[in-house]
Amino acid sequence: MTSWRKTLDRAGITDPALREAYTAQRRLVAGFDRASYAAVRLLLPAPVVPDALAATAFMHHGDNLLDRGPDGRRAFAEWEGQVREALAGDPADPLTRALAHTVTRRPVLRAIVADYLVAAPADAQWRGFATEADFQAYVDAYSLPAFLLVAGLLAPPAGFDAYRAACRTFIEAAQRLDFLEDMAEDLADGRLGVTEDALARHGLSRAALERDPDPASVAALVRDQAGLVRSGLAGARGLVDLVPEPNRPMVRALITLQGHRLRSAERAGATLARRAAPRPLGPALLTLLRAYAGTFRHRARP
Repeated sequence: MTSWRKTLDRAGITDPALREAYTAQRRLVAGFDRASYAAVRLLLPAPVVPDALAATAFMHHGDNLLDRGPDGRRAFAEWEGQVREALAGDPADPLTRALAHTVTRRPVLRAIVADYLVAAPADAQWRGFATEADFQAYVDAYSLPAFLLVAGLLAPPAGFDAYRAACRTFIEAAQRLDFLEDMAEDLADGRLGVTEDALARHGLSRAALERDPDPASVAALVRDQAGLVRSGLAGARGLVDLVPEPNRPMVRALITLQGHRLRSAERAGATLARRAAPRPLGPALLTLLRAYAGTFRHRARP
């Protein structure tokens, strides 16, 4: 793995203030999400790494603000103004300084950042979805703009519309899996990501899940949702071929990791109504190591 100093050098980030700004985002991401940090450092080409960490830190900060309730939403509105000022050339802190510089390096992100700033408050306000159409609207309104903050950095130089559509296929499946895995936690928080019409097909309701649901009905619900996730992940495999070759190990590993999580959720079955499925740490580590080995072989080619 390339050292951080050399990573910044290879990314062309030479200004001392900018190097410190990106280094601050590196520390932030490494502190709150070691798995994502390791994947970025191991699998992405060095010139992309600082931008990916800056985008991840940006999204994390925004989501953290919104998690604080009404006060957080007011703080987010103030921070949104700071971000827009930074993008106009007046960054106020290391986070917005790194983000603004990344946007100048990766112009495709300018519109994506603007979409995220509009979309993010929706994630703090949702409590459930009556229909599949409601879930799909949420994916369009929030999940896709958030995913594209980093995925946009991996995009091909041409054909962004096709790439965006493939990202949409992937993130729909990943979001559905998140909601399935988080069923018990979400119920405790007074919300639920599995749609009411999906529950009804199996004789369930949110109230029933909160009380003592029939295990066979919950197991059938899990199988139904898992089938939709599996179909979505299969459809998203074309995403690998759309990105430039140096970015393919990261995208391939991302899809494979979702598959490991899906199998863990399926094994958990009806227990998901009471507790989250265990994360498949062993298979995840093996996936990253295999992807890194492939990346190393690719970069070692003359």
